[in-house]
Amino acid sequence: MTSVAEPVFRRAIRADLPALIAIFAEDLVGGHGDTTDPAFFPHYERAFDQIEASNCDQLIVGVLEGEVVATAQVTFTTTLPSRGTTNMTIGAVQTRSDLRGKGIGAKLIEHCIALGKARRVGLIQLMSNAKRVDAHRFYERLGFKKSHAGFKMVVEAPPAAT
Repeated sequence: MTSVAEPVFRRAIRADLPALIAIFAEDLVGGHGDTTDPAFFPHYERAFDQIEASNCDQLIVGVLEGEVVATAQVTFTTTLPSRGTTNMTIGAVQTRSDLRGKGIGAKLIEHCIALGKARRVGLIQLMSNAKRVDAHRFYERLGFKKSHAGFKMVVEAPPAAT
């Protein structure tokens, strides 16, 4: 692993959107159809505003030398099972492709774990596409265990450009 300068992690701001969109658009495995086409920016802006307004969601960015290079979203969910425990889910974890393997992703996950501990969560879980075998090994190295099978159902097509 080649070392780079220490990234700084913080909540995303609207000005980070172009860099975040570019990071998601370079991901061909997820199949989310993300694109840097400006016609779709209003969709990303609406989603960002909704995440930013939520008390249960945080969009985190990793900044290195002034550039957004990594991201994750954490969601806090309080459930009745486990006596009303609050759990945290980490999702949308991405590091810019040219900086993978340099420790940024591990530091990002460590930051997310610290957020969960600060909120006194009882469980931290994450989701990863079944095709991301390398990512699964990465998460296991960080202490996560495979424990559940996931299922999904697409109920509507992504919104068209406006």
